[in-house]
Amino acid sequence: MITSLPLQRPAPQFSRVWIAVALFALLLGAGALVYAQIEGDRGIPPIASGGDFEVSGVKVDGSGKNAEEARSNAWRDAQRKGWQKLWSQMNRSGAAPKLSDSALDGIVSAIVVENEQIGPRRYIATLGVLFDRARAGELLGVSGSVLRSAPMLVVPVYISGGSAQTFENRTPWQAAWARYRTAESIVDYIRPYGSGADSLLVNAAQSGRRSRTWWRVILDQFGAADVVIPVVEVERQYPGGPIIGRFAARFGPDSRLLGSFSLRARNSDGLGAMLDEGIKRLDRIYAGAVRSGELRPDSSLIIEKPVEIVEEALDDTLAEDMPVESGGLSAAAQIISIQFDTPDVAAVQAGERMVRGIPGVISASTASLALGGTSVMQVNTQVDIDALRGALEARGYRVQQGAGVLRISRAAAPASPGGGG
Repeated sequence: MITSLPLQRPAPQFSRVWIAVALFALLLGAGALVYAQIEGDRGIPPIASGGDFEVSGVKVDGSGKNAEEARSNAWRDAQRKGWQKLWSQMNRSGAAPKLSDSALDGIVSAIVVENEQIGPRRYIATLGVLFDRARAGELLGVSGSVLRSAPMLVVPVYISGGSAQTFENRTPWQAAWARYRTAESIVDYIRPYGSGADSLLVNAAQSGRRSRTWWRVILDQFGAADVVIPVVEVERQYPGGPIIGRFAARFGPDSRLLGSFSLRARNSDGLGAMLDEGIKRLDRIYAGAVRSGELRPDSSLIIEKPVEIVEEALDDTLAEDMPVESGGLSAAAQIISIQFDTPDVAAVQAGERMVRGIPGVISASTASLALGGTSVMQVNTQVDIDALRGALEARGYRVQQGAGVLRISRAAAPASPGGGG
C-alpha cells in the first residue's frame, strides 16, 4: 500500500523589510504615546516666587476728579493701611511708626488687585500690598534674609471624580500653588512648573511609591532634599452646587500624614478662594512640623560614602601625648538645634548672645525665625548635648531634651513668701 505524503508547501516568506517596518511602527507608536503624555502646554510657572513681605485683604474706598485720580488715592491709602497691618503682624504690639507717602513708595514693591470696582469718580477695591523685604526689614528690625527649612519638592495631588492628577493636566490645585507666595513661609518650597517631563516624573502614582532609589533620582532633578505632598479631594454635591474640599498634609517618600481638614465653597466660583485658603492652612501644618523637628529630610534619601576604617599601630609615646576628653567636650564639632520662644526681635538677639556665651559653643544662629512663636537656633558646638543642657539649666532655663534637639523656656519665678499682708 502506497501512502502519499502531504505536499510540503513552502511557508509564506515575509520579507525582512516588512518585519522591520512593523517593528518600526510599534516603536513609533510607543514613542508617540510617551510624547503624547508630555506634549502640550501643561505648565503653570509660579508667579509669586519673590521674597517680599505680603499683606492681603486691604479694603479701600477712594474718590477723585476722575477714575485715575480715584484709583491713585485709593492705592496710597492701601499703602498706609498695609504698613499698619504689616507692623502688627511682625511686632504684634504698639503702633507702627508714621511714614510719609514718599517713604512708603520707597518700600512698597507692588500692589496686587484682588477685587476692584471702578467708577467715573470712585474706586472700591480689595488689594494686596507687597513690601520690599530688604528695605522694610530694616524698619521692622528683621533681617533681610531668613533661613528656612531644607528645600522641599511640592507634589500637589488633585483628586476629582475619583481621578488623581498632578501635572497630567492643568488643575485648579496646580494653579493655586503657582500663585501662592511662598516667601512668607519658613518652608522652602520647590514648585515644579508642570512642563516637559514633569508629568512623567512627579505624577500622582509617584506619590505612593516607596522606592528610595527612584525618589533620589527625582529629588536630584529639582535640587530638593525631601518631598511634601499636599492632597485635596474635591467633591461636588451637585452641578453648580456646593463644593467640599478635603485637604491632607503629607510628606516624605512614605507619604506620612501630618494633618487634615475640610473646607466648603458655595459653588464653582468659590473654588479658587477655597483652594487658596487650604494652602495657607496646609502651610501652617508644615511650618509647625518644621518648628517641632518633624519635617526634616529623610535620612534614607541621603547617599553617604562608606567610611574606610584604617587601623594603625600607635606608638606608646604618642599615645601618652594625646589629650584626654573630659567635661563633656567632644572630639569634633556637632550641630544641635535649640527651640526657643521669640516674642520679638530682641528675644532672638538675646537668645543668640546667651548661647554664644556658653564655653565650647563655636557659633549660634537662628535658622528658622518665627516672631511671636517658637524659633529654631542651630548651634555649632564642641560640647555634647548633655553638657549643653546643663549649661542652659545653670543659666535659669527649663530644658526639654529630644534627639539632637533642646527646647528651652524661662523657668517660672518662685512665688514670694508671705504674700501681701
